[in-house]
Amino acid sequence: MKKVLVFGGLGQLGQCISKLSRQREYESILFLDEIEGNILDIDILSALFAKEKPEFVINCAAYTAVDNAEEQVELCEKINKDGVANLARFCDEFKTTLVHVSTDFVFEGNLPKLLNEEDTVNPINVYGKTKLEGELEIAMVLQEYFILRTSWLYSEFANNFVKTMRKLGSEREQLGVIVDQVGTPTYAMDLAVAIFDIIESGKLAYGTYHYSNEGITSWYDFAKAIFDISEITVKLNPIPGSAYPTKAIRPSFSVMDKAKIKNTFDMDIPYWRDSLVRCIQELNLLEK
Repeated sequence: MKKVLVFGGLGQLGQCISKLSRQREYESILFLDEIEGNILDIDILSALFAKEKPEFVINCAAYTAVDNAEEQVELCEKINKDGVANLARFCDEFKTTLVHVSTDFVFEGNLPKLLNEEDTVNPINVYGKTKLEGELEIAMVLQEYFILRTSWLYSEFANNFVKTMRKLGSEREQLGVIVDQVGTPTYAMDLAVAIFDIIESGKLAYGTYHYSNEGITSWYDFAKAIFDISEITVKLNPIPGSAYPTKAIRPSFSVMDKAKIKNTFDMDIPYWRDSLVRCIQELNLLEK
């Protein structure tokens, strides 16, 4: 088994990778929290790489509070750009392949077309801008890397849209959810599978890839599916984004083309609603 370090190992995706590693009996993997795997601390990184000599690093560490990022610009940039640059430099020094998780928010998302890896990037908020800067740092330093852009990530772990909707739907009689922002939900367990498949493929097809579940939906329809599958009765009202202003602007149409990753790694990507069913089944088991 290849030796793997996972930064951001206690976050949503990190916990999914951990769960999957246990299912696959993958023992040569170390999960690092934000203290023992502080990507801003050169001394910590130096000691880690020297001791572990990983063949792969999976970077799930990121500043992901999209609205707060508009006010905490410096902190967001430190984590999403400078921290990533630190990882890239150590991966280069120790001949380690980096698997880095990025976002669809590197795109403006103002046109109704599938976004492929070669399309022009133009982030419209601080979070997207800093994630793009992190991608550029990797590309400047490394040749052996996989950047995986994903979207609308959720799981049975940590805080996310699915868990928030289930909680609010159980507490309120009605909810308003945005209907004019379109994208694709991604079950973090499916992304974890994709990451392991890439690592275990042995393929050297380095570069940037798009990964989300299949299909297209709005936040309103996503919420409707969550309530239907969860058997939660709540009146759901579709509202325009203008009726729910946020500090950060969101893309209105952010649907990624996954042809590259499917063809390169022979991947079968699940449909978003099928994966949502699986996630809610897991949540129901955890809540018993």
